[in-house]
Amino acid sequence: MLTYDELTPTERELWDAFPEGRWVDLRTGISAEDDPTGGDGWGTDRSVRATVVTGLLLRGNDRSTHAVAALRLAGARITGRIDLEGAEVLSPLCLDGCWLEEQVRLSGASTRMIRMTGTRVPGIDARSARIDGQFDLRRALVENGRVTVVNARITGEFDLCGASLRPPENSEALNVSDAIVEGALLCRDGFVARGQTVLLGAELRTGILMEGARLESPDGSASVLADRATFGCLLATGIVADGTVRLRGVQVGDLMTFEGATLADPDVALDCTRLQAGDLDIRFGVLPSGALDLRDARVGVLHDTEFSWPQEIRLDGFTYNAIDTTDGAVWDTVAGRITWIRRSRGYAPQPYEQLAGWYRQVGHDADARRVLLAKQRHRRRTLHPAARAWGYLLDATVGYGYRPWLAGLWLTALIALGSAVFSTHSPAATKPGEGQPFNPVAYTLDLLIPIGGLGQREAWHWTTPGTQWLAYVLIAAGWMLTTAVVAGVTRTLNKN
Repeated sequence: MLTYDELTPTERELWDAFPEGRWVDLRTGISAEDDPTGGDGWGTDRSVRATVVTGLLLRGNDRSTHAVAALRLAGARITGRIDLEGAEVLSPLCLDGCWLEEQVRLSGASTRMIRMTGTRVPGIDARSARIDGQFDLRRALVENGRVTVVNARITGEFDLCGASLRPPENSEALNVSDAIVEGALLCRDGFVARGQTVLLGAELRTGILMEGARLESPDGSASVLADRATFGCLLATGIVADGTVRLRGVQVGDLMTFEGATLADPDVALDCTRLQAGDLDIRFGVLPSGALDLRDARVGVLHDTEFSWPQEIRLDGFTYNAIDTTDGAVWDTVAGRITWIRRSRGYAPQPYEQLAGWYRQVGHDADARRVLLAKQRHRRRTLHPAARAWGYLLDATVGYGYRPWLAGLWLTALIALGSAVFSTHSPAATKPGEGQPFNPVAYTLDLLIPIGGLGQREAWHWTTPGTQWLAYVLIAAGWMLTTAVVAGVTRTLNKN
């Protein structure tokens, strides 16, 4: 421990100010000279050794006063390492516009509020730390290092607004994995991370606010990794991410929004597999470059636009309670939604069933039937030739049971055809002098109904080949039409 006599004049000033929590401001007032990026060139009059800082925080100056002791230092060059690993720090640490020579070590520490605003620091290691208050890194420049708060607990806000994180090449910029932050994690107002932002298993009880953040991935890896995290909300309005934003298994209590965002990863732009959220807003600013993965995700309300859905989307297992249609966009039609579903790889029935269920819920039964018909047509492509042919028959005759009125059209057309042909020819009586007089309409109906009951089919027959073959065709058509109707209606009733 340094004695008072061993301190420089600047360090003595800080030492004396500590018990009263007074600021020691070493800035000149000239912005160019006070820029912390050039702090390595500041002279001894603006330099403080890290051992003095740690000594004060560990009760190096224990003079009792009527004020709250705190270390408040601005515009200083701090040489050496601030090492508080495993320590119990009872006073706040506030640095503003400082330049730190080495990484700050807080791992395992129990501290009060920590504020390093506008400060250049080569990394902060706060693994397993407990910070009772705010962790404030606004406008900080973290250069050649990373911010690590793995398994930490922060009772206030974790504020990174305007911060710039520049880790070593191919490295993490921010790691909040398995941490608990009771306040909000703020990464907005010009926040830039030139490396991965890792939030695996993090519990951000208020939420994470990232409006306008820029998330870069120089090595092509994911920009955000947040699997199994829990957020009160996730506000990513207007963010720019050139790597995958991966949110697998994330739980969001309220709103999760990417309104106006630009997601540029060419492989998978946004991975929300197994996501659970109250509202999901994916009204991106531009169409994502890569795929959008929503498999097995569950949301309350889906907000989307024509820029929400890239060419490849994955929707199998995706469920929602409602779709926001307040914008009244032209693209948001049944045909548009069916095209949306068909951008998924392969055939999966669940996205169609989900969409049809929502249409039924809002009272659009006709739209629901259109969706289910589209499902059968999509499924038909996966069948072997014989089943595909039967599918075409069901589609043409009754629309797979969702358009039963087609059977009436076919029946009307066949009755008209048979009646017209049979009325121009004279049949032969099966038993001359017996039976009902010939009626071309009744005769045609008797042929079309598989179980005859009008007495015409048995009473008359044809001797001319053309009309005889037409009778055979009508009998076969009647059986096929009846079978198709029964199969289609049965399928519909079973589904309902």
